[in-house]
Amino acid sequence: MTASHSTAQTLTARIETLYGHPLAALEAHAEATPHDSMLAALLGSLADLQLAERSITFHRDRLRQLAHPDRSIEAFDAGHLLDNARRISEAVAVRDAHTKTLSAVLQSLHRIPVPTSEPAPAPPPVPAPASAARTR
Repeated sequence: MTASHSTAQTLTARIETLYGHPLAALEAHAEATPHDSMLAALLGSLADLQLAERSITFHRDRLRQLAHPDRSIEAFDAGHLLDNARRISEAVAVRDAHTKTLSAVLQSLHRIPVPTSEPAPAPPPVPAPASAARTR
């Protein structure tokens, strides 16, 4: 597991904790819901983050393959090296943008405690203020 994959996994865990269900159940619920929702937006952004992380991994591995020490680098290869480095840079920018957005949204959301079946006891009545004694 790479460090970039831990970002998506961490945010996935935060979404699961917030909604109280595993990701697969949340995805099924979002697909079954006919209208847009915060959950659908979070899952869409998470999917984009995961795609960016897979892109980083793919292009990093391809770059390593192209720049292998046993391999000679020709003019054709130089273009591929440059292209993979550019794609890594773009994928990192996308990953960082989605991470920042998801983190900010998740930070602003929180679970509301479920009310208990018994109503909360009423607070004790506030005593009326004592009236000032009149002196004559």
